[in-house]
Amino acid sequence: MAEAHGMDELSSQAFLLTKVFVQRDFSQGTACRFQLKTIPELESRIDKNLFEDTIRTLNKLYAEAEKIGGRSYLESILGCLTGYTIFMCIDTHYEKVLNKIAKYIQDQNEKVYAQRGLLLTNPIDRGLRVIEISIYEDKNASVPR
Repeated sequence: MAEAHGMDELSSQAFLLTKVFVQRDFSQGTACRFQLKTIPELESRIDKNLFEDTIRTLNKLYAEAEKIGGRSYLESILGCLTGYTIFMCIDTHYEKVLNKIAKYIQDQNEKVYAQRGLLLTNPIDRGLRVIEISIYEDKNASVPR
């Protein structure tokens, strides 16, 4: 909800110019990770290292979410023993990390991307297929004639 609020503020001051996408990287298997490829449309708006740091952080968080350990086994066993009703009372490790990712993206939008006319969309909203980046242009900017 807070992410939509930030988008409303940005769209009230600017119009959507285009959208670009960071594709999934399947070079190391099917784990959820995104390409660190430079996007030409973003070069003039954000520092390459800052953008790559965001993607690396998201990749680390998704790796953390998919990590299987003792906690995952315990959650699965408790789920089976309770007919999966326990998941109405507790969040799984995966859900907790997805919430952490949503907060990170919201924070990045507020502190870094919105100031540059950019808006990251949570990959979960796009089925974990892509990271969508909306590029906005200031409505008050002079239009060439």
